Amino acid sequence: MRIGDLAAVSGLTAKTIRFYEQAGLLPAPPRTPGGYRDYPEQTAVRLGFIRDAQGAGLTLAEIRSVLALRDGGQAPCAHVTALIDQRLADIERRMAELAKTRAALGNLARRAAATDPAACAADNICTILAPPGTARP
Repeated sequence: MRIGDLAAVSGLTAKTIRFYEQAGLLPAPPRTPGGYRDYPEQTAVRLGFIRDAQGAGLTLAEIRSVLALRDGGQAPCAHVTALIDQRLADIERRMAELAKTRAALGNLARRAAATDPAACAADNICTILAPPGTARP
């Protein structure tokens, strides 16, 4: 299957397919006598896996490691499980950080709403952002 046909079947661009090939996610396909790439039919399945894995938040390096295991004849299930667990832990950590940031911004918004700009001292850059108790009128 030529790259244009593979692009149409997979919903990707030819440029993306060539990028995946250069990135080691797709094996180099055989070439036609005219020098065109001639992808095997199962390449579309592999591209679907890459798209789904990216949708799950895996990086191209992580996807490459999964594909390397499969290409080596091993079932990558344990490796994929570890990657998913790691990604989930990362998201939980980021959500906790975002919750702290949201609370801090909420406090600042309440302080901003109660601040009279005319009462700000010239020696403060911004009393809203100054730590509580340090702002001078």
